[in-house]
Amino acid sequence: MGKNRGKIQDQNMELRIHEGNEKEHEENYEEPLLDHEDEKLIKRALIDFKCKVEDAMHGNYLFGIPDTHPCHNQTTKEIEQLNEIKLWVHEALEKLRKTLAWRKEFKVDEILEENLGPEFQKVAYLNTVDKEGRPVFYHVYGDLKDKPMQYLEKMRSEENSDKFLRWRVQQMEKCIKELNFEPGGADSLIQVIDWKDFQGPHTKELRSVYRKCWTLLEEHYPEIIHQYIIVNVPLRYYVSHSFSSRLITHKPSNKIIFARPGKVTETLLRFISPENLLVEYGGLKRINDNEFSSEHKVFELNLKAHASTHIEIPAPEVGVTIVWDVTVVEWDVTYKEEFIPEDEGSYQVLLQDKEKKGGERLCVRNSYYINEGGMISIFIHNHINKCKKVFYRYKTKPTVPTYLLYKT
Repeated sequence: MGKNRGKIQDQNMELRIHEGNEKEHEENYEEPLLDHEDEKLIKRALIDFKCKVEDAMHGNYLFGIPDTHPCHNQTTKEIEQLNEIKLWVHEALEKLRKTLAWRKEFKVDEILEENLGPEFQKVAYLNTVDKEGRPVFYHVYGDLKDKPMQYLEKMRSEENSDKFLRWRVQQMEKCIKELNFEPGGADSLIQVIDWKDFQGPHTKELRSVYRKCWTLLEEHYPEIIHQYIIVNVPLRYYVSHSFSSRLITHKPSNKIIFARPGKVTETLLRFISPENLLVEYGGLKRINDNEFSSEHKVFELNLKAHASTHIEIPAPEVGVTIVWDVTVVEWDVTYKEEFIPEDEGSYQVLLQDKEKKGGERLCVRNSYYINEGGMISIFIHNHINKCKKVFYRYKTKPTVPTYLLYKT
């Protein structure tokens, strides 16, 4: 009995810590602001740093940018390098020298031409941009859980772990090709790391290599990654990180955002617009979508707690098909679609009526051929005591009915 009581107390403590830290790590993200004195200090250090870089880096280049490129006269990556090491010019120069030496030893400039095999193709991909125009790079390590155990065990060998590291650097170099180091350009990226199913003994070796990757990126790609957003984080790891980060820095890191499974969509939507967020994370973006693009307008509704809302899509034109997407953040609603004709003597058509459980993320896509004037009515009822956001979009397209095709 005593042991069970102790376990219950430990679980309650973890939940209280989780609730207390959730807002700090997921909701109160703000960019740090520099005061006037800090800006003057940065400018002085930057001038000194540039002089040293020009002497040390003559004839070399970094991230594909030669030292003679005009953007080296601007405060792009140099100022971020200084921020990274607290304006210590000598240390910044040493860090830059180490990075150049590492790139030469690791043969980074040749890595884009290498074929490292198909094993990791589903693990990482570059897709869309965030609200500031930064590329968004997804890492879904849980996809490796379906690999044969023999393959995962091979990661213990130094050769295979080095291959994984080279593949990770190759992906990073591909991302850099999408960046713009000119003044005002998107010179950093957003990294979304999905830890769903990335637990258990079968991923032990992968986690070890993953830690090496993290260290390597922090050392040799300073400030290239603007934000780490780690989603589907297990509760125990979340609590452990909250304790350790407070003990080391006395405040949460703004560069790393953790999202528990119930907060994934809400967290990502703070950085990525719904039309650019993938459907598996609660957005409207589908790979190779033939119906919609990011240019189509997205409408937003606020759904109050225990309340209902209606979406009305006008359909006055006959002979067209209306296509629509609807998503509710974290769902947990009653969802119903109907076609309501203008003619009161015509029948209403029920298109869909179902309960959407909490935790679902895939958006609803449907279409209907209009053979008489009317409208598409979408009814949504919120079951829980929490406000939700609804996003939707629609379009019309000319359609030839199938029966006419058979006649010809």
